[in-house]
Amino acid sequence: MINGIVLRDALISGANNMARQKDLVNQLNIFPVPDGDTGTNMSMTMQAAVRQLVKEPARKAGDVIQTAASAMLLGARGNSGVILSLLFRGLSQGLEGLEEVSGRELIGALQLGVEAAYQSVSKPTEGTILTVARVACEKGRAACAIDENPVLVWDAVCRGAADALEATPELLHVLKRAGVVDAGGKGLCLIFEGMMSVFESGEIIPAEPLPADAALNPIPTDDFFRNAAAEFDEDITFTYCTELIIDRELSGAPDPLDLRTFLETIGDCVVVVDDPDVIKVHVHTETPGKVLEESLRHGQLLHVKVENMKEQHRLAGKPLQSDPARKAVPPAPVQPTEEVGFVAVCSGDGLQSLFSDLGCSQVVCGGQTMNPSTDDLLHAVLATPAKHVFVLPNNKNILMAAEQTAAMAEDREVIVLPTKTIPQGLSAMLAYADNKPPSENTLAMMEAASHVRTGLVTFAARDSEFGGHKMRAGDILALEDGKLTFVDKDPVHAVVKLGRSMLTRSTSFVTLIYGEEISEMQAEDACNRIRNKAGNNVEVTLINGGQPIYSFILSVE
Repeated sequence: MINGIVLRDALISGANNMARQKDLVNQLNIFPVPDGDTGTNMSMTMQAAVRQLVKEPARKAGDVIQTAASAMLLGARGNSGVILSLLFRGLSQGLEGLEEVSGRELIGALQLGVEAAYQSVSKPTEGTILTVARVACEKGRAACAIDENPVLVWDAVCRGAADALEATPELLHVLKRAGVVDAGGKGLCLIFEGMMSVFESGEIIPAEPLPADAALNPIPTDDFFRNAAAEFDEDITFTYCTELIIDRELSGAPDPLDLRTFLETIGDCVVVVDDPDVIKVHVHTETPGKVLEESLRHGQLLHVKVENMKEQHRLAGKPLQSDPARKAVPPAPVQPTEEVGFVAVCSGDGLQSLFSDLGCSQVVCGGQTMNPSTDDLLHAVLATPAKHVFVLPNNKNILMAAEQTAAMAEDREVIVLPTKTIPQGLSAMLAYADNKPPSENTLAMMEAASHVRTGLVTFAARDSEFGGHKMRAGDILALEDGKLTFVDKDPVHAVVKLGRSMLTRSTSFVTLIYGEEISEMQAEDACNRIRNKAGNNVEVTLINGGQPIYSFILSVE
C-alpha cells in the first residue's frame, strides 16, 4: 500500500525528473519556431504541485493527490500542461478520502484521468501524450489482474508508457518524418519514472542539473541579477533590462565570450557569468529579441526576464505587471457590476495598448514562449467587473488553459473565444456590438475571426528540417496560417514576400504589426512595398506592436 508520505515524495520525484530533463523534451518539438515548449510547460505545471506539497505535512494519500491536482490545475501552462493536470485530477477523484492506496485503486484512478484527458480534446489525436497515458493505464490494469501490489502495477504503467512512446512515430507521420517521439508523451514517461523511483526504492530523484532547491523555487531569484548589475546604477540609456539563464548542455555551442562580445555591440551593463552548468546573462538593450536569438545558439533558455526600465522609472512606486511565469502580484478580484468585459492575451507594449483601446479591461502578458497559467487567466477574469467575460487567448497553446477558467469563475459567465492568433483576436474585438446579447456576439466575433488570414515572420530556434525546408538556428521563417512557407535571411524581405503571397483579389484590409527589434524605418519600408503591391483598393495599416519573437505579424482580410 502507498501512504501519503510515499505519494508526496513520488510526486516530487516525478517533478524533479521532469525538471532535469525538460530541455531534452523541448528538443523533441518538431516545429522549429520559438515556442512555449512542451518540456518547460509540463515542468512548470508539476512544479506548481511541488510548491504546495512542501508547504503542508504529508497526510492521507487522497489529500496529498488532491493538493497536487488542485495546484496543477491552476498552474497548468500550455496544452500539454493542461492535459497533464487533468490526468492528475482524475487520480485525485479516484483516490479521494483514502488513507493508503492499493494497486487496484491506483489504476482505477488513473483510468479516470485518462478519460478526462481524452474528453478535454475535441478531436483526440493518437500518437500523442493521450496515447501514452491510455496504453500505460491498460498495461497497469492487466498487471493488476495478476497482482495488486502497487509497485508492480506502477512498474507496468511505466513500461506500458515507454512502449507506447516508442510507437508514437508509427501513429503520427510527422513524428516519423522528423525522427522523434512525441514530446508530451516523453514528458509523461519521465514523470511516471520519477514516481516509480520512490515507489520501488524510496529514492527521490534530485532535480539536477538545476540548483538543489529547484523543486521549491523552480524560477531563479533576482539576487544574481541584482548583484551582478549593481555597479550599473546610472542614467537609463537603453530601455530593456534583459536577463537570461542558459543551459550549457548544447553540444558544439560557441564560446560564452563570443556572446559577451555580441551583447556589447547592442547594449551596455553586460554581465556574462560562465558557470559549469549554465550561462547567466544580464544586458540593457533596445533589442531583447536579438539577445534571445543569439543566446539560443549557446543552449536552451531556462529563464528569461525582460523589463522596461524607462516605464518602471516613470511608474516608480506603482505595481507593475511582469512576466506571468514570475508570479507577480495578481490583479485583485472585483464584483461583476457591468454586463460585458474582455480579457486578452498578448505581449508587446503596442499590442497591449491596442487591445486595451478596443475595450479589454485586462490584458495578460503572454504568447509564444510565455504561456500564462490557468491561474493567471483566472485572476484576470475575476478582475474584470463584468457578468459575461469574453477571453481571447490569441494562441492555440493557451486555449486549453483559458477553457479551464470557465468552471472556476462561479459568479460570472466566462466565454472563451478560440482565437489562435493576434489578428484573429483583433478582428473579433472589432466585430463586437454593444446592442447584441453575448450569445449573438460570440457568433459574430468568431465569424469575423475566421475570415482573417495570419502571416508571421520569426526566427528558427534551432537547426532543423521541417516541411521540406532546411534551416539553421537564427534563419528567418515565414508562416502563413501556421504553416511554414519559406525560409529567408532578412525579416523585411520575408514579410514583403509573404504579403505578396497572401494578397488576393478579394483582399480589402492589410494590417502590418512590427516587433520590438524592427526599426520604424524598416517597418515603413516593408509597409510601403506591401502597399505598392496591394494597390489603391486595399487599405494597409502599420502598427508598432512591440512584440518579442515575431519581427512581423501580418493580418489579411
